[in-house]
Amino acid sequence: MPSTSLWTRRRVFGAAAAGASVGLVRPGQALSFAPRSVSLYNIHTGEWLRTVYWADGHYIREAVKDINWILRDHYSNAVRPMNAGVLDVIGMLRARLDSRQPIQVVCGYRTPATNAMLYAEHRGVARNSYHIDGMAIDLRVEGRDLTQVHRAALSLRAGGVGYYPRSDFVHVDCGPVRQWSYGA
Repeated sequence: MPSTSLWTRRRVFGAAAAGASVGLVRPGQALSFAPRSVSLYNIHTGEWLRTVYWADGHYIREAVKDINWILRDHYSNAVRPMNAGVLDVIGMLRARLDSRQPIQVVCGYRTPATNAMLYAEHRGVARNSYHIDGMAIDLRVEGRDLTQVHRAALSLRAGGVGYYPRSDFVHVDCGPVRQWSYGA
């Protein structure tokens, strides 16, 4: 057989195999363009915010700026951009709890100085906390038992979850999936 006809047969068989295998590939999860929103109440400042922070495939700059202000270090008023992943975690948590109540923020961003002070004064504070990087929030949800909030956060498998019943909050972050309890 001439090499050109053999090459053509290989192409035909290859194309047939590729076509058949396409049916075996499952598409990945489609990116949702549904708006994402949060409702936050900072227990230390008394400030409250309800906003859509993501719509039409992008983050809304002014909404994110307002969120960063609510989640600022309440000791120093320092603001840092919060990681978008932690915003999504709290949005998913609120949806999982099927709650219309705002997330009560116990702690959002912490400056390194604030974190060092809390680390020195309180047990259960991490020396290199994700709060310093704007990747963590300590929270509770009005109308929901802390154990419900804890279980719902764990079920998301979206990052770290710490359970602090004596201090009356659940820690969530967008770091690696892990869990711990302090004071249970």
